[in-house]
Amino acid sequence: MASITQQEWLTGPNHHAVSVAGGDYPELLAQLPDHPESLFVNGILDTLHLPAIAIVGSRNPTRGGLQNAYEFARHLGRCGFCVVSGLAQGIDTAAHQGALAAKAPTIAVLGHGIDRVYPAANRALAQDIAAHGALLSEFPLGSSPRREHFPQRNRVISGLSLGTLVIEAAKRSGSLITARLAGEQGREVFAIPGSIHNPMARGCHHLIRQGAKLVESADDVLTELAPLIDRLMQNQVTEKIEKPESGHDADYQRLLNALGFDPVSIDQLVEASGLTIDQVSSMLLILELEGEIEAMQGGLFSRLNHR
Repeated sequence: MASITQQEWLTGPNHHAVSVAGGDYPELLAQLPDHPESLFVNGILDTLHLPAIAIVGSRNPTRGGLQNAYEFARHLGRCGFCVVSGLAQGIDTAAHQGALAAKAPTIAVLGHGIDRVYPAANRALAQDIAAHGALLSEFPLGSSPRREHFPQRNRVISGLSLGTLVIEAAKRSGSLITARLAGEQGREVFAIPGSIHNPMARGCHHLIRQGAKLVESADDVLTELAPLIDRLMQNQVTEKIEKPESGHDADYQRLLNALGFDPVSIDQLVEASGLTIDQVSSMLLILELEGEIEAMQGGLFSRLNHR
């Protein structure tokens, strides 16, 4: 198949080229000294500004590892996180699928040109990710998935995220590279322990011995990242709004008024509040952590009655 030019690719729906000098470039990624100067994005640009958690792990996981990746991603997605991973087989695939099952955005960072899909078996998944989140690559169009591209790709996975969660990894694996990069970037590193008889748990045990936070539930991740999310949102605010007596600024009050006590979806809240999807997702996460709202099955939310 003949390759297309960058200009031709950019004419496609939701195809973007994002420069570090522009307003669409992800804030957290821009903080890295070795950030890419530009990114190709296929999908929803607002996804790049959501609070994100990277979920990575083995390409050949156990059934339990796949289930953990899916369930953790689904729960964290329901709580307002964007799930970032690498579209690889195994844990990456399960993490993207879990986020999509929660109707949450997810980002796949590619180790090749954005006009390709690797592995080919994930072509349909890549299309779903582009429709509800974003595919992202720093490599020129037509670039093949070369081995040296993937460590470079991994720094972007961790760089987009407040923290990186490793679910099953061998002692020598790309997931440990991602975790090391996250630590060097000043981001949180989480690992799920496993059986001493499972070779796929050895990488996670190594990370825990090196200081990664041991995780038994998604709430362990939420507890650690809550203060970082608050700080990220404060950094993104360009105009400070005086807070009313409720302790929330005007946008939070608009969102709470739109919520009520009947379960509603994020799309309904965006329409009712007039806020953007990235604002609503971030604010819902903080409101849940503050005990103001409850995340329910099916990606629905409702206010909690404190009377």
